[in-house]
Amino acid sequence: MDAFFVSVEEHDNPALKGHPVVVGYDGPRGVVATANYEARKFGVHSAMAVATAHRLCPELIVVEGHYNRYKEVSAEIHRIFHDYTDLIEPLSLDEAYLDVTTNKKNIPLAMDIAGEIKERILADTGLTASAGVSYCKFLAKVASDYRKPNGLCVVHPDRAIEFIDRLKVERFWGVGEKTAKKMHSLGVFNGKQLREVPLQKLTRVFGKMGKVFYDFSRGIDNRPVVTEWVRKSVGCERTYAEDITSFDEMKSALTPLATDLVKRLEKSRFLGRSLVLKVKYSDFRQTTHSHTGSTPLTDFNEILSLAINLLSEVNMADRSVRLLGLSVTSPIIAETPHEGMQLTIDW
Repeated sequence: MDAFFVSVEEHDNPALKGHPVVVGYDGPRGVVATANYEARKFGVHSAMAVATAHRLCPELIVVEGHYNRYKEVSAEIHRIFHDYTDLIEPLSLDEAYLDVTTNKKNIPLAMDIAGEIKERILADTGLTASAGVSYCKFLAKVASDYRKPNGLCVVHPDRAIEFIDRLKVERFWGVGEKTAKKMHSLGVFNGKQLREVPLQKLTRVFGKMGKVFYDFSRGIDNRPVVTEWVRKSVGCERTYAEDITSFDEMKSALTPLATDLVKRLEKSRFLGRSLVLKVKYSDFRQTTHSHTGSTPLTDFNEILSLAINLLSEVNMADRSVRLLGLSVTSPIIAETPHEGMQLTIDW
């Protein structure tokens, strides 16, 4: 479903229903995590500064998130999934791919499985879910967003190209604001127009993603459902009450970040070879800088030294910094994929 966090809050506190509500921190640096439909009518959306949301919607109610509760509800929903298939790929707390080509209840139609799962989620949690059904991840994901809230959309293989033709390019996986602008500059606004662009031109403009867009416009997506994900990164970040305005301040801020990161690495037993420094400026633009070595990063002194070196690459350019983050990526263990028919549940 849309607005998962808010929906859980409304379920647990019915007095919130019917009012514009967001989950987030109601402070000067607060950011909206999720907004319900009443709030969205005012232009409020996730990742927006809470102060901006208040200006757009003076009646806005801001609720502090209860993330352990959201995990609890998510786990309950996953238990429902496992009654139908064990081929489940979680995308987040509120979304997952299910491969139901062969399912535990021997239900022949994926559409019927999706409908039954939606009914059980509502009965067991009081929450609604949207589902998309198709033969590949790309189309199942798009379909799950197509008729929200509480929707069920099926894209049959025989109708896939017709469905893709009508899709705005912004709905394609991997197409963000910048990529959409590039596509628009090429005269591409929908799936049909995208399919008319030669592969060579797409790869020249978009690199490796050009081949992905070329395939998607033809209904081709061979990615399997991956049931066992190896953690790809461990990180931490801090949003500061006041902007950082100097290199020395940022350098000092790296010590507690590196300390936190080492603790998280030890707890998760994660081994990775790349250190990434994330910098978000006061205007919300952000940049990252990284270093990749040949051995796992576990030592505090090594991580701090590398972070300081990466910091030297940051161009302040009269801009102040609101957030710094450090993460270790490039895990040394590979993933284990499983192949199979796709159903996306988004709740």
